[in-house]
Amino acid sequence: MNQIAMLFLFSFFFLLNSSLLHSIDPPTELHQLFEEEWQFRTGQGGWWDRNDEGDIILKDISPEKEKSKADYWKSVLKKLEAIDYEQLNKEDKINYRIFKFQIEDFIAGIEFEDYLMPLNAEGGFYTNLGASAKRLRFTSVSNYETYLKRLEAIPHYLAAYTNLMRLGIEKGITQPKVIVKNYKALIATYLKQETFYEPLTKLEQLDIQQEEKQRYQKAVKKVVNETVLPAYQVFDAFMEKEYLPAAKTAIGAISLPNGKAYYEQRVQYFTTLDLSPDDIFELGKQEVARIRADMEAVIEEVEFEGSFEKFLSFLRTDEQFYAKTPKALLKEAAYLAKKMDGKLPQFFNTLPRLTYGVHPVPAAIAPNYTGGRYSPGSAKAHRAGEYWVNTYKLDSRPLYVLPALTLHEAVPGHHLQMALSEELENLPNFRRYTYLSCYGEGWGLYSEWLGIEAEMYETPYENFGRMTYEMWRACRLVVDVGMHYKDWTREEAVDFMASNTALSLHEVNTEIDRYIGWPAQALSYKIGELKIRELRQKAEQTLQDDFDIRAFHDVILSSGAVPLFILEEMVNDYIEKAKTDKP
Repeated sequence: MNQIAMLFLFSFFFLLNSSLLHSIDPPTELHQLFEEEWQFRTGQGGWWDRNDEGDIILKDISPEKEKSKADYWKSVLKKLEAIDYEQLNKEDKINYRIFKFQIEDFIAGIEFEDYLMPLNAEGGFYTNLGASAKRLRFTSVSNYETYLKRLEAIPHYLAAYTNLMRLGIEKGITQPKVIVKNYKALIATYLKQETFYEPLTKLEQLDIQQEEKQRYQKAVKKVVNETVLPAYQVFDAFMEKEYLPAAKTAIGAISLPNGKAYYEQRVQYFTTLDLSPDDIFELGKQEVARIRADMEAVIEEVEFEGSFEKFLSFLRTDEQFYAKTPKALLKEAAYLAKKMDGKLPQFFNTLPRLTYGVHPVPAAIAPNYTGGRYSPGSAKAHRAGEYWVNTYKLDSRPLYVLPALTLHEAVPGHHLQMALSEELENLPNFRRYTYLSCYGEGWGLYSEWLGIEAEMYETPYENFGRMTYEMWRACRLVVDVGMHYKDWTREEAVDFMASNTALSLHEVNTEIDRYIGWPAQALSYKIGELKIRELRQKAEQTLQDDFDIRAFHDVILSSGAVPLFILEEMVNDYIEKAKTDKP
């Protein structure tokens, strides 16, 4: 045999052997794909990067970049589908399906070109800069060098997004005018020098020469006044003279090009269930009727004389239901959080190590922000979680809803769920650091309902507050589909929510604007809660006296955020195992 033939034969067997090795190890191939894609995904976040010299540079923000990302994720899907699914173990089959679900959503978002609408009622790219600066710890000179580079990149950053929005105008892909106008209040803080000077207050803590501190002070002030503020003024002019006049007047997603399909896709993503908008609309109406009957029973219990509407007016206006100072509201929230902390061992076997605190919503965003929210912490970064309570406009922050808000945002809601998720070590990164609204918000709303068993609602008014929060989420099923799929006006949505909940009119309006700017996300809360309650009922009925509430909750929280179709399988497995293990 000559050398060429031998080389050919050797190459043939080498390639064959490589192919066989490749095909008989699907788990390794799968996790390599997870890691490859994760590196790509995390490299797409934020708005700045470093070049080979270590300098901070602006990331590519353009339609071409978005299309290249979609092409990459399509290639990932092809690789995923080439892996032998049947050769995976049970956990990797779950990983496979969740990964596929995420990648398909990334591709859909780009194909619908929703990147041309990079803002909503609560802000967007132009307000994210404040959060970006706060993530820097400012404990070293290098932090200030980084901050200066980021400030210098702001004009390019704003210009890049302005270009996307101009393209959105050309294509008829804009946010509705009714929420775009909110930008004026949100941008105000970024038109002030003091906003960008805040990190300078930490300079004195650095162990460097006074001359160096003065140099950084001068450098930051110079770039803010000569670069940052003029860039924001240009962006402000663009918003006022170009974008706002061109923004669409219709509020529904259905008014966008291919809007019907876009909204249906968002519904599938945010619910993770095979539900149509019409299914959800009808379910919402049924839930509203059921909860309304429960609310009427409370009105009877407190012997209020008057109509449902008058009772809501009473709750919205009587001084006994409102804190007099921001500090008083925060203290009440802290008391409720600590009260529930003491009850957690009754309901959970496993508790997180990470703590949390109670804080006001940052003043810059409070006017258009919801009543409260959870800001995740990180044990690795030595940062506690934060339960935010909105202290802006105290006459719109009723105390009777505070127990439900606390249970949802702090414990056993978002803090407990997210802090436990961070401790999971056996999950690929794409699962450890992913948040799915139907799971997380469903758990938050379930936590409000769990407060009944925990005896957290001490008065009929607080129980009514819980019901009004539940009604609020049920109303979302109706108004979100109504506005985005059935041509409801904003006024119809406001009236529906205001007449069925005890939310203040200020909160009703900010909430409706949020739903307009974030199609279908509001559906996830009630859909998730209903599924978790359905699964618990199934476990209770099947296991009866052997049902253990702590074990059930461990199952729900054991794997981080998962789609509801996966959660159902997990609970079914738990039920079967509990039946098998029964003495």
